[in-house]
Amino acid sequence: MTKFLLSLHVLAAIVAVGPVTVAASMFPPAARRAGDDPASTGTVVLLHRICRVYAGLGLAVPLLGLATAVAMGVLGSGWLVASVALTAAAAGVLVAFVLPRQSELLDQLDAGQPVERASTGQLAMFTGVFNLLWATVTVLMIVRPGSTTGA
Repeated sequence: MTKFLLSLHVLAAIVAVGPVTVAASMFPPAARRAGDDPASTGTVVLLHRICRVYAGLGLAVPLLGLATAVAMGVLGSGWLVASVALTAAAAGVLVAFVLPRQSELLDQLDAGQPVERASTGQLAMFTGVFNLLWATVTVLMIVRPGSTTGA
């Protein structure tokens, strides 16, 4: 059962978190282009939709991860606690900073207002923090420092 849960956890991370990290990273430059070329607004709308939908699907990642940790008996391990905290931080950054700023930029584009480079730069920064947090979680999941189940 552990291998099955772990497989589902990894697949969920790839399928759900991967598209969010890519789409969120593509959003700021796409929004800048859409500010210059209103015909490309559809791309920005699509990228935001991908971020929203896959963020919701991403809830399966920590749920499957916790189920896997329980099955493996590593729920109290330091690397897992750190991973859970970083995952919560990544989710917080996504929900509190990335998605709302994407929505604000979409509203500006819909209203025909110019997109300020500072706004897209700030969004790119928050997106980078989100991506860095997920990359750190990924490394912890692979290396598992101090784990008795790791190599």
